[in-house]
Amino acid sequence: MANPIPDFIIIFIILKTLVSIYILSNILKLYLTDGNTPGAQNDLSLTQLIELHPIEYRWALKFIVNCFGYSCIFVPGILIYQYTKRTKYLERCANKISFIPLMVRACFSSIRSIDIPLHNANPKTTTGSTTAKGGVAQILFCFFGLMTSYLVWGLLQEKIITQPYITVTPEGHRFEEHFHDSQFLVFTNRMLSFFIGLVYLCVKNKMQQNSPSSAIATIGQITGSAPLFKYSFASFSNIMSAWFQYEALKFVNFPTQVLAKSCKIIPVMLMGKIVSRTKFEFYEYLTAALISIGMLAFLLGSKSDHSAVSSITSMAGILLLTMYLVFDSFTSNWQSDLFKTYGMTSIQMMCSVNLFSALFTGCSLAIQGGFMESFLFATTHTKFVVDCIVLSISSAIGQLFIFHTIAQFGPVIFTIIMTLRQAMSILLSCIVYEHYISAVGIIGIIIVFLALFLRVYCAQRLRMLRRKIESNKSLLNSTA
Repeated sequence: MANPIPDFIIIFIILKTLVSIYILSNILKLYLTDGNTPGAQNDLSLTQLIELHPIEYRWALKFIVNCFGYSCIFVPGILIYQYTKRTKYLERCANKISFIPLMVRACFSSIRSIDIPLHNANPKTTTGSTTAKGGVAQILFCFFGLMTSYLVWGLLQEKIITQPYITVTPEGHRFEEHFHDSQFLVFTNRMLSFFIGLVYLCVKNKMQQNSPSSAIATIGQITGSAPLFKYSFASFSNIMSAWFQYEALKFVNFPTQVLAKSCKIIPVMLMGKIVSRTKFEFYEYLTAALISIGMLAFLLGSKSDHSAVSSITSMAGILLLTMYLVFDSFTSNWQSDLFKTYGMTSIQMMCSVNLFSALFTGCSLAIQGGFMESFLFATTHTKFVVDCIVLSISSAIGQLFIFHTIAQFGPVIFTIIMTLRQAMSILLSCIVYEHYISAVGIIGIIIVFLALFLRVYCAQRLRMLRRKIESNKSLLNSTA
């Protein structure tokens, strides 16, 4: 009979950690409560208490509380990992098929030795003619799919964060109210994306008539051969970048944010140097410099939508955008490393990362009381419910179009489409929400997008030259 004590210890670690976090959250709640009027604020949630603070510092308090909620996953995971490593739990429970040993194996050990029916190889992208697999009709399908999903996503994102929702009472009074909880938007987006990825993988597996040989192989079909905890790092950086992106809209307009995303190339290059020790070509440094110049011109030539913006508020917007770029660049580099090491498919990556993202944000919302606040807002404003659902659906469908476009036509065509999408996003945002941009700002936008197209052209040109050199070498070797 197997020894159940290690499983009970793991359960005890989880429960003890959650209880400790719950106690600490109550202490934090007492700290945020105004000491002068404790009776009036005792029943407020952490989310409501944070909203009572000035907007310039509110995002920092939310960030701290969010990370506190994420510890509900990180802390038990670290403690269980240390325990299983010290006691050799995986070796001792290798043949156990009960729930806890199965989850521990899936989280902390590679599934390379299991025969996973789905072929875990990152799909090779095509770099030749765009008519290789689907012709003009296929590329138009990808173009309009990416454009529609992400243009809708961008407009709704700006609407939910920056525009007031109006309620009319039976007496005819109009009340305006803004939605403040960016964490809830991240949760709904990631939860829906996880379920779409899960359904896709299950349907694909069923169509291929794959029958996994064990429960761990079934998990491997969904997550690939990588240990689950590997996805948690990309998930954390992904939800943080999304959260900083939403919060930044409270301080800067959407066109500024879109142009800042174009500058993502710079921190991606820095992260590539640090994480993967990647070497870059001269044109990559040149285009990065042009993007920086264009962004600076845009910022100097654009006027804030707020009549009075303090220097603290301006610095908060810049800091939030910077943190978004840093976390987002880490996500892409970490995911690239996982693809190279474990060879999972893009859909498996999407499903696994969004699983952790839903867990992280769900725990954080539960700690803060954000679920109740968001649901109360939804019951008052039915338009918010529609906007939130369409936002999540467009985000999830956009991810599927990303994978499909790259698989069909390669990264060059995908980059061109997404660059055009960014330009259209700025144009639509300026039209719909009446953002002002001066002539200097327009010149900055043109410089940024010319640099992006120059980067795509140089990359494709260099790739073709290298291919030509390799073919010449092989031809010389064959004739020698």
